[in-house]
Amino acid sequence: MKLFRPTGLKELVLVRDSGWASWPPRLPDQPIFYPVTTFGYAEKIARDWNSVLPAPDNMGFVTEFTISEAAARRYPVEEAGGREHRELWVPAEELEWFNGELTSTIRIVSAYRDRQPWDLEEAAQVLQGP
Repeated sequence: MKLFRPTGLKELVLVRDSGWASWPPRLPDQPIFYPVTTFGYAEKIARDWNSVLPAPDNMGFVTEFTISEAAARRYPVEEAGGREHRELWVPAEELEWFNGELTSTIRIVSAYRDRQPWDLEEAAQVLQGP
């Protein structure tokens, strides 16, 4: 199953540090990891929520990855406010198992800065670090 995850720079750096192979543990106030089922929904969150934060956090990214059929069966698709807002709800304590069910690497498919599309090559330079 193909999934998308809108994310900010801090989380994306942790994904990069994993070799693009896993999602980092959730923070204490984040009980659920929620990848979404469509690019459009992920794009809306990355563009309209993540990229409008004050600088230097004014970046939003859409990532794409696939999971096993076992993971797809374990976490049914949930609607979060409408038919176009469909997500999987993975409890934070099950994220390590979920990461083991990824069948692809995590890759960036779109980026936004200040609500505007951002060239992926330029965005990738930010991930290079010092």
